[in-house]
Amino acid sequence: MSAIPREQITGVVLAGGLSRRMDAQGAGTDKGLLVLGHQPMVRQVIDRLAPQVGHLLLNANRNLPDWKAFGLPVVADRIEGFAGPLAGLHAAMSRSTTPWIVTVPCDSPFLPTDLVQRLADAVISHNAQVAIARTGQQTHPVFALVRTTLLTDLEAFLASGRRRIDAWTGQLRTVEVPFADEDAFVNINTPQDLQQHASRPSP
Repeated sequence: MSAIPREQITGVVLAGGLSRRMDAQGAGTDKGLLVLGHQPMVRQVIDRLAPQVGHLLLNANRNLPDWKAFGLPVVADRIEGFAGPLAGLHAAMSRSTTPWIVTVPCDSPFLPTDLVQRLADAVISHNAQVAIARTGQQTHPVFALVRTTLLTDLEAFLASGRRRIDAWTGQLRTVEVPFADEDAFVNINTPQDLQQHASRPSP
């Protein structure tokens, strides 16, 4: 059992970016809605994350009817200009009623099925405010478990014009949690990535 009951954790799938690398013309495509294998990529993310959390949200800024079709609450950024993952986290934290929130990107359909438990165990054992995943020397700050009481702190950070996740988490009590399987954190960013992983089975 996790150090934090799953009912106390809200999961948010971040799908609010422009996804420029997925579109050769640079206009951007909602990556999570693209089919990987036989279903939308975000459906696979949802299916892997949902059993790990008590509540689930989608963060999206375009094509909202398409996102709402997945049957989950959809929250848009409150900060204009596609400000990145922290803007999505901010929107979800503003909506969440649980003491913890965990973020994952919509383009990582192979995320670990024990992601939340391991982040939760680490954040409690280290008395941390944030836990982020790491493989080898590579951190994955978008895979993060965050105390929702940090909302005011995050608002001040964003109001200063800063946007980098690691710049924000670097000033907090943050613990990095090692994972062995780098493939579990693969991002599907380009049409080539989509083709390469189309027939890959879930780990």
